[in-house]
Amino acid sequence: MTLGVSWQFWNASKDAGPLPSQGRRRKTLMNNLGLLKAKVAPVAMQSFQPDRLRPVQVAWLAAAIFAVSAGFGALMPVLPAWLTTLMPGATAGDVARHVGFLSGAYAVGVLLGAPLWGVVGDHVGHGRILILGLIGYVVSSLLLLIPALTVVWGMYALRGATGFFVAAVIPVVAALVAEHTPEAQRARRFAWLGAMSLLGFLFGPALSVLAEWIASWADETANAAVASAQGVVVLSAALGAMMILGVAATLPASARISASVQTDTATPDPQSRLPLWALSGAVAFVLAAFELGIVLQGQEHSGVSSRQIAMMFAECSLVMLAVNAVLFWTGLLEKISARTLMSVGLILATVGLAVLALHRDDAWMYVGIGFTAAGTGLVLPVIAYLAAGASQNTLGATMGGLAAAAGLGQTLGSLVGGWLFGTVAQQSFAWLALPFAALLAMLVLRPGSWSGIPTQSTRRLTRVTERDHNHAQ
Repeated sequence: MTLGVSWQFWNASKDAGPLPSQGRRRKTLMNNLGLLKAKVAPVAMQSFQPDRLRPVQVAWLAAAIFAVSAGFGALMPVLPAWLTTLMPGATAGDVARHVGFLSGAYAVGVLLGAPLWGVVGDHVGHGRILILGLIGYVVSSLLLLIPALTVVWGMYALRGATGFFVAAVIPVVAALVAEHTPEAQRARRFAWLGAMSLLGFLFGPALSVLAEWIASWADETANAAVASAQGVVVLSAALGAMMILGVAATLPASARISASVQTDTATPDPQSRLPLWALSGAVAFVLAAFELGIVLQGQEHSGVSSRQIAMMFAECSLVMLAVNAVLFWTGLLEKISARTLMSVGLILATVGLAVLALHRDDAWMYVGIGFTAAGTGLVLPVIAYLAAGASQNTLGATMGGLAAAAGLGQTLGSLVGGWLFGTVAQQSFAWLALPFAALLAMLVLRPGSWSGIPTQSTRRLTRVTERDHNHAQ
């Protein structure tokens, strides 16, 4: 490379003719440097173009999200009985509060870890952070098997640590997929990632049932609650270890960008990402309080059994999964403007929450849950899809901020939702509709406030630019 540069300078100097003055020599040298920079810059930029993901690589990345989602969903059903054995004199209310606080500790871990892992991933490569996150997830899960650490406060620390390492999995996978996927294919792949996350939550309770069966078959004399919980931990860790092997074997080459390219590449103002982060936090806030309201239906209405509550959760997950499937197969994210899709989603969710606030029988309850799940299930993939349009050198920070905003919203939603339902009971659903109504009004009436959200025309311009760039190559 040095020899080639010297030869170009020699030819340029030779062609320039005699240089009678120092000023002319300096001018000629600067012209040659500009010419050389113009020739080398496109080559440097092309050398940092990441490879496109193969289907098997996308499958393993999606499976990693499935694994950590299933681990969270599997532990929650067995956690109350496990805590009861750890706190012999605790009342049912005490156990319920600790279950909620442990979920909050997990969310705080995600809140703290997501921005950190995102920024670090932008500098050292997202693949390395993903492997580290999966290893940390497996280790922090297995530490729950140590009796000295399974006291109540030890479980708080371990659940927070698990959330901290999960923050290095879900947003980093999203950053990797966005980094190695052409803009025209991102919509389907992000819908696929969302579907795998929902499938993980649905698969979690089945994993706990399997762990309970294995524990009863292996040792009939053991404490059923403790054995089931330990079985869940082992199965979740084994699933996570499998993901480490698969992801490590198929991980795409790191596309870490050098400092020179980062300097030349325009970095978007962080404030342009605030609208997406605010939307993510607001949706997570309402969704957390909404799910808590479903859990509390058994206390609010004596005729609602635990089996019906489980069916309500299943309906919520299946409806959101169906919405992701529609986005995957139809490509609506590419055909309709993001602002329009989010407006429709907010309208559906607001209507659903209003129905829940006014319902008088179970049928209307299921209708309200269906509308709310469809609305939030439409908004969340759109937010992730838009965040994937960040520049390559800020993808990790953008996705990390998105996950952190969701973690903050989830934590606040659980706290505010518990207070609301303890104060105004069923009418809490109407209060939860207010944030969505306010966001909808801002989207419709003040589109300039959401300049960070691209319209249909800007997305079409991006696709044309990318196609012309690929054609030029």
